[in-house]
Amino acid sequence: MVFASTIGTAMEPRNVNRRFAQLRAAAGLDWLHLHDLRHAFATFLLDQDEDLRTVMELLGHSTIRMTADTYGHVLPARARQAASAIDGVLGEEETA
Repeated sequence: MVFASTIGTAMEPRNVNRRFAQLRAAAGLDWLHLHDLRHAFATFLLDQDEDLRTVMELLGHSTIRMTADTYGHVLPARARQAASAIDGVLGEEETA
């Protein structure tokens, strides 16, 4: 359970939305939506090399393809890391 009341029961969705709106406004993040937190969660996990299947299960997706298609974008740091790995395999050419 992600959102629990003070007594441990599930919160009503409208109460979650209302409280999120209050916190968002207080932080000056009017552009932020609750679902954006889900995308950030998945992106952060993938950036930390978490297994795609684990992310799929945590998000509740029915297939790994859905997770890969939605969150499989390459983050800039990961793209640089991949390019460096290929440089290491092929060997960097020295310039004179």
